Amino acid sequence: MRPPFSLFPSFLFLFLLAIHVSTAKNLIHDTCKSIAQNDPNINYNFCTTSLQAAPASQCAGLRGLGMISIRLIRYNVTDTRCKIKHLLQIKKLDPFVRACLDDCYELYDDAIPSIKQAMKHYNSKLFVDANMAIGSVLDAASTCEDGFKDKKGVVSPLTKRNNDTFQLSALALSAMQIIQTSLH
Repeated sequence: MRPPFSLFPSFLFLFLLAIHVSTAKNLIHDTCKSIAQNDPNINYNFCTTSLQAAPASQCAGLRGLGMISIRLIRYNVTDTRCKIKHLLQIKKLDPFVRACLDDCYELYDDAIPSIKQAMKHYNSKLFVDANMAIGSVLDAASTCEDGFKDKKGVVSPLTKRNNDTFQLSALALSAMQIIQTSLH
């Protein structure tokens, strides 16, 4: 017969695991709360939902959340470029919309090496350089969306994607600012 206390290590492990997951969730919530309060471009729910959905976010520290936010931008930018490519294959596309989509494709195509460079700078703790690279991605999303506004009555088919890219970029910039502050 096993002694009753033999289950204690299993319960202790589960308890410590629950505390760790709870702490990680608190870090995400606390970080997003701080970021949303200080940056009107970032929605708290968007921030928490985005970070919590990312693999390894539950185990990440603040610096890890910063890298996760940059990876989210990369995935979004890559996926948006693919979406634009598919939209450009539509035969009966309004010429103005096609021109806007061509511009957006170029902007998002240029954003991919920028975000890759931002990841390298971030890993090297070159936060100013990473900020500049991410800022260019943020600008690309805004420029893409603004292009559709040049003709009255035209609705951008990329509004949600551009907004997501913008918010993810703003999130990464804010996270880096918190990280830089915590290093000093």
